[in-house]
Amino acid sequence: MRPADLVARHGDRVTHVEVVPARDAVVEPWPEWIAPAARAAFAAHGIDRLWGHQAEALAHLRAGRHVAVATGTSSGKSLVFQAPALTALDAGRGGEALQGHRRPSVLYLAPTKALAADQWRRVRELDPAVRVATVDGDNTREERAWARDHAAWVLTNPDTLHHSVLPGHARWTRLLGGLRYVVVDECHHYRGVFGAHVAQVLRRLQRICHHYGADPRFVLSSATVADPAEFAGRLTGLEVTAVTDDASPRGVRTIALWEPPLLPGRDEAVEPVRRPAATEAGHLLADLVAGGVRTLVFVRSRRGAEGVAGTAQRLVGEIDPDLPGRIATYRGGYLPEERRALEQRLRTADLLGLASTNALELGIDVSGLDAVVSVGFPGTRAALQQQFGRAGRDGQDSLGVLVARADPLDTYLVHHPEALLGAPLEATVFDPDNPYVLGPHLAAAAQELPLTETDLTTFGPRAREGVDALAAAGWLRQRPAGWFWTRRDRAADLADLRSSGGAPVQIVDDGTGRLVGTVDAGSADAAVHEGAVYVHQGETYLVERYDPDTAAALVRRADPDWTTQARSATEITVTGTDHHTDWGRATVSLGTVDVMTQVTSYLRLSTVGRGTLGEVSLELPVRSLRTRAVWWTLDPDVVGSVLDEVDVPGAAHAAEHASIGLLPLLATCDRWDIGGVSTALHADTGRMTVFVHDGHPGGAGFAERGYDVAATWLRVTRDAIAACACARGCPSCVQSPKCGNGNEPLDKAGAVRLLDAVLEAAHDPER
Repeated sequence: MRPADLVARHGDRVTHVEVVPARDAVVEPWPEWIAPAARAAFAAHGIDRLWGHQAEALAHLRAGRHVAVATGTSSGKSLVFQAPALTALDAGRGGEALQGHRRPSVLYLAPTKALAADQWRRVRELDPAVRVATVDGDNTREERAWARDHAAWVLTNPDTLHHSVLPGHARWTRLLGGLRYVVVDECHHYRGVFGAHVAQVLRRLQRICHHYGADPRFVLSSATVADPAEFAGRLTGLEVTAVTDDASPRGVRTIALWEPPLLPGRDEAVEPVRRPAATEAGHLLADLVAGGVRTLVFVRSRRGAEGVAGTAQRLVGEIDPDLPGRIATYRGGYLPEERRALEQRLRTADLLGLASTNALELGIDVSGLDAVVSVGFPGTRAALQQQFGRAGRDGQDSLGVLVARADPLDTYLVHHPEALLGAPLEATVFDPDNPYVLGPHLAAAAQELPLTETDLTTFGPRAREGVDALAAAGWLRQRPAGWFWTRRDRAADLADLRSSGGAPVQIVDDGTGRLVGTVDAGSADAAVHEGAVYVHQGETYLVERYDPDTAAALVRRADPDWTTQARSATEITVTGTDHHTDWGRATVSLGTVDVMTQVTSYLRLSTVGRGTLGEVSLELPVRSLRTRAVWWTLDPDVVGSVLDEVDVPGAAHAAEHASIGLLPLLATCDRWDIGGVSTALHADTGRMTVFVHDGHPGGAGFAERGYDVAATWLRVTRDAIAACACARGCPSCVQSPKCGNGNEPLDKAGAVRLLDAVLEAAHDPER
């Protein structure tokens, strides 16, 4: 099936089509310093010349520079670190002492296990003699011991580096002392609090390497990062040279923006309800698979991925009974053997269709995919580009389709393609100096090796403040050799790299004792509370018991004709205001807040009809979060002049929802990274107040970004609400899928009047 055929068949749903033309390659010869054995290995795989950007990056590495390669998906970025790494290891096998008395070694860091496993396969294909090992949570004790004692090329992730390798560095001396190259692959993944944590882990790594006499070159890789030199420098703390001029060939790429049709039988002027995006994607996947198009569908949620695959399997089964078996799902929470089997089936083309969460977004290198369907905007333009780049990886023509969800940002983008396809990539936001991040890593560093005055410069300008605070708490003690860790427990356990709020919750089948899967601690209260419906690989479970203290949920197989939606209550307190700007009688502020949230009940929602079957109370703990927020207030007299008193809560609530939905247009976040609270009269401000806060301890930089672009952000929000065709508010403008109050109350018209009043004298804040 050609892209034009698909567009022609569903032209009423396609709001925009853009064709990105093919691009010819610019080639260069191999540099002489790359080992003949390495060049021969690549030649055996059909690579006998370099693209221009590969040659440029290799020249920088040869000159001793750290390099960030920021070229398109499938542009051969891996060669930039594979070729020099194989060269160094080849010299080491020949007896050349490149790092004192230690043999050269390579450390590769990936954000996902799938990507590390795929790189392991590629290294083995290039040079079977290389002792390469993957080190992650799936290893046996014997496998990890072999890696420590023998591996010259270790592939791992920041979590394992943080929790195992650095705290146990004395056992990894052979690897760390011989490091020639440290590879940070798909580095754009390191944003927000996770990015801040990884930045500190990399600083700890450099410190340990220097202790053992190594001074490795860093190679960072990403297809989708803005200002790569600045970003890579902030991530590593080093001066990094960027390579950005992509010289690889590319086939024609067709991009279609797709809005699901309105459901019949509704009064569109009052409540225009569109077909769910996941259902639409299931039908689209079925069409593509039936046409022999190898397709990958990205879905935001676990349940959504299962639903898309299930819909497609049912539809193609009506055509060919063999086709349903060639469609599957892939997501985080699967057991290791399940992931590996699916990856192999996709790689060998046994699978024609795969519905995946972003567990595969940065995952394996799959050749031969023809199409990618993204169900909903993935949060950033960079992420969408990354997803679409999974197709056309052999230089063939490809198709990318964005199917809009009923969401303010999705609706805005499919009708404003210039904001999506013509705009530059978002700046990657993270703050390595976040005290909630820096403190635990200073403690971990002190346990690894005593911290010295010289070390403090490695960890940034707030390191002295952090060390003093840890010493005042009695966790560090200063001696002539430096600051020492005083406690008996592991300092590395203080830092939660992915800010999940604790250990993943284990989901166990109560009847068999089998581990069904896992869910991160931060979302467990809402996802696996008692009575929740949980879906895994197409099978539905009911949660019988959930214990937050032991991080376990017991489930049993069931097929209910209803699903569940958690409800919660949130309160927010301002603990400090750092900046504010006045817009006439409105004020926009930035500061620190305490957010108290509790999942209080859940709704049982029928999957047969459209009704609510009831609400069930829950007794779960209150979760406390100190973070950063941006908020705006409006003088009571102005509020009273544009709204009746009874309408203020609904108007503020609607404005809150829409602004959360639109902030990802301007920052590297999605609506699940941030939260909000609105109130007609807040105790700390004495005014009508709308808060938007980061969803991570200490903040992730998103609130700061919102403050910096507040005028643009709120104007886009106001325009998106006003442009929606509904009369009272719908999921495309002011309703939110994550609202803990069940989207009540909401006043769409009032939100527009409220934002008009806020923006009347608006200007961009000056910091």
